[in-house]
Amino acid sequence: MTSYQLEEHRVTHTSKIPANEGIEVELPVREYRATQGHDREPVLMLHGRSVPALPGFDLAPVPGENPIRYSWAQELAKAGFDVFIMDLQGSGRSPRPMMDVACNTNPTQQAQALVPNPLTEPCTPPPPYAFQLGNSESEWAEVKTVVDFIRDLPGADKPIHFVGWSAAAFVMGPYALQYPNDVKSLFLLAPMFPPKGRWSEQVDEPFGRPAEAAQLPMPGFPMHVTSKTGFKAALSGPAALWEPGIDELAWEACMQDDHEGSKWGPRVNGGEPEGVLRYRNTYWWGWNNHTVPLMHKDKYVLGGRVPVLILYGQNDRTANSPTPMPDNLNFSVPALYKAIAGTKKLMFCFEGSGHSLVWETTAEAIHHFSKHWLKKGEVEGHGCGSFFRELDGNLIRLP
Repeated sequence: MTSYQLEEHRVTHTSKIPANEGIEVELPVREYRATQGHDREPVLMLHGRSVPALPGFDLAPVPGENPIRYSWAQELAKAGFDVFIMDLQGSGRSPRPMMDVACNTNPTQQAQALVPNPLTEPCTPPPPYAFQLGNSESEWAEVKTVVDFIRDLPGADKPIHFVGWSAAAFVMGPYALQYPNDVKSLFLLAPMFPPKGRWSEQVDEPFGRPAEAAQLPMPGFPMHVTSKTGFKAALSGPAALWEPGIDELAWEACMQDDHEGSKWGPRVNGGEPEGVLRYRNTYWWGWNNHTVPLMHKDKYVLGGRVPVLILYGQNDRTANSPTPMPDNLNFSVPALYKAIAGTKKLMFCFEGSGHSLVWETTAEAIHHFSKHWLKKGEVEGHGCGSFFRELDGNLIRLP
């Protein structure tokens, strides 16, 4: 077991978000750096759409005897990796342009989450900033800035292992396809993948803007909001996989990351506000059946130059659409595995798990799998293939 230390960085970035384009901002990056002598092996962890990075990857254990550790980042640091955790703008500790005005939220969510605090009634549309906050270009640029920052550190000028949860796939997947020399491997947990998702349809510019996004920003609103009740409802799953109190712990961690959002929402017994989870509204493209098999210098990127591990829950109805949906919203994890043309790909379906695996008791197995993957490029002796993992840990190879 390797000792490690915590370092907090503020990485300067020239914003590509239309709301503050051209303005220098600071992206917060938490690092757990191994302190024993070794060659630096960097890992970059990226959050999904709604849950910020620290609650997702660096959650404290639930108090009690023999607590389960939920900090994936610290477990990797113990294994000798230098781990970096970042938030994109509009999430967690990062800048939140246009997000301090309660009316800049999804109109359908206001009555449930924001009335009577801070709103007395839902706002009359349109919102003051009537556009989506981020987009694929702005988020790829933020990851690129952090990657360059990491690679400029002493001893870290090498490809980086990417770890992403949920909608991080929209960012890390296309990033790896565009910058394969930056990425050593890709671990996608419960990845969002629309086989018929948006792309530019230009053979010579597959990651260019889609026709409908020729002019950014896209109309809409910059911010989603979720109440504590809604947040907990989304954590439904088998009771055996949820440690009592984990939902409260995860919520409090989200509130600690958002000074403004923690002051909104209903007041508990007339006292302190319950808080709301605020997260960016982003327009993504470049992640579908056309882009995933792309090649670089006559070699497949995903599954070739960049090995890919995918892990998801059997009962995940977020990353696997239960009913047919419009192209951009019809998600399938197995379809992503199938679309990866290279042979260096590995997928596990965890029995009984849902979309929030980072907070299930199976988190320990995820940590174990990731250590083996990042060190050896294989898990339980398997370097490729698709498997179903039973609750007792038994692996069944799938067709």
